[in-house]
Amino acid sequence: MAESHLSHAAPSARPGVRFLLAHPAHFIALGFGAGLSPVAPGTVGTLWAWLTFGVLQLWLSPAQIGLLLAGSTLVGWWACTITAQHMRVADPGSIVWDEVVAFWLVLWVAMPMGLWGQLAAFALFRFFDAAKPGPVAWADGLFKGFGWRGGWGILFDDFVAAFCTLLVIAFWRF
Repeated sequence: MAESHLSHAAPSARPGVRFLLAHPAHFIALGFGAGLSPVAPGTVGTLWAWLTFGVLQLWLSPAQIGLLLAGSTLVGWWACTITAQHMRVADPGSIVWDEVVAFWLVLWVAMPMGLWGQLAAFALFRFFDAAKPGPVAWADGLFKGFGWRGGWGILFDDFVAAFCTLLVIAFWRF
């Protein structure tokens, strides 16, 4: 099949509002605009995830949030795959849906916890996601490229960062 969808390609590595709105996958993958931040888009995406999780908790039960996480992972896989292809970059920093879903997972599993616990979870997750120590670096290199494999790779290293964050929280609690 011809790559006609590449007509939506961003003119540079940093997409703008026009790219964000050009395709539903872009809107999702760029975290509803959080990924447009010129400074630390991954951190901005994680902050957006933190804020929205607080709102989601007001309306959804823990089981419903779990279902939302599962659905968000599948939709995010699609959105990240398409957006990376359109940007012609295997794992663009402006794609932040991976941070959103992974940090929602951290909060969903680790809650209840107060503001300081959530702040610690945020700092730990950002450390593991950005510094990519050990298993996160392994996960980051496992599924590189374009297509469905590359789209999964965008998400996978953040899930491993979430797991590492949850492991530290578990050790801290016990």
